[in-house]
Amino acid sequence: MVNLTRRGLAASLAALPIVAAMPAPLRARSSGPLPRLPVTARLRIGRFEVTVISDGYIDFPFDFFTGVTPDQARAATAAVHAAGVNGVRGSFSTWLINDGERFILVDSGPAGTVSPTSGYLPGTLAALGIGPEDIDAVILTHAHIDHIGGMVAGGRNNYPNAEVFIDRRDVAAFTDPSIEARTPAITKSSFAAARQLVDLYPRLQRIDGEREIVKGVSVFDLSGHTPGQIGVRIEDGGESLELVSDMLFHPAAHPALPGFGIIFEMDKAAADATRARFFPQAAERGSLLAATHMPFPGVGRIVKDGDSLRWLPADWSYTD
Repeated sequence: MVNLTRRGLAASLAALPIVAAMPAPLRARSSGPLPRLPVTARLRIGRFEVTVISDGYIDFPFDFFTGVTPDQARAATAAVHAAGVNGVRGSFSTWLINDGERFILVDSGPAGTVSPTSGYLPGTLAALGIGPEDIDAVILTHAHIDHIGGMVAGGRNNYPNAEVFIDRRDVAAFTDPSIEARTPAITKSSFAAARQLVDLYPRLQRIDGEREIVKGVSVFDLSGHTPGQIGVRIEDGGESLELVSDMLFHPAAHPALPGFGIIFEMDKAAADATRARFFPQAAERGSLLAATHMPFPGVGRIVKDGDSLRWLPADWSYTD
């Protein structure tokens, strides 16, 4: 008979093969990257549901920026760990406003025209159950192709039932051959897209000045970046959100460096002046802002920081 003392039992267990105590290996389930998901964020402004929709992104080369040298642009963005190998990553945000009665789209993204990593807006709208024919109105903040590129495809308008609003100054400038002749080659696609916009949208509204598009949704002047850049203000129930398009590019540059611009701007002095005026006003009001190229979702505020100003991203809020 084997006499198993407590010490002997412990020794016997210790002698067992270790592999017997190991769990079974995990069975492989992943066979590669998952499908791309729609990139959205949602805010509630009074009765308005505002969905920020990404149409993708682009890496702006460092030599695209004005008011600074390429090395200065790299250094400014590297200081906040935002400088990539080839440039500064910028988003292409668009906005869908739902007031319970109609859908209003603000900007249509580049639709793959300036970056292969763009063109996601139609698929995202479809994922939300919204077809192109369901868009009742489109407000275009300005006529650069990364904001109007999604309006036309294959010689047809993409939003057949939409009334389209754009400042008349941009329509005039971007359909003027004499102005196009004086602009850099990189901007030519915006002129071509603007001509298509005018030709294919019979309900195009050339607007000027501040005006209300529907109750609670109005436009205001931000000219400079283009002759007719506008912002869109959404307000209800004591809450507001201002969609300010290309007033801000990146937290490394704006609002701290109002002279930081980009080569697409048609009047740099006017763009600098508008930013220098707008930034302190927005800080004073505490306005909630959303900007096209800021890191997604690009929603935040300009706040005072001692004698300077800085960008403060808004807290994330879950909206059903």
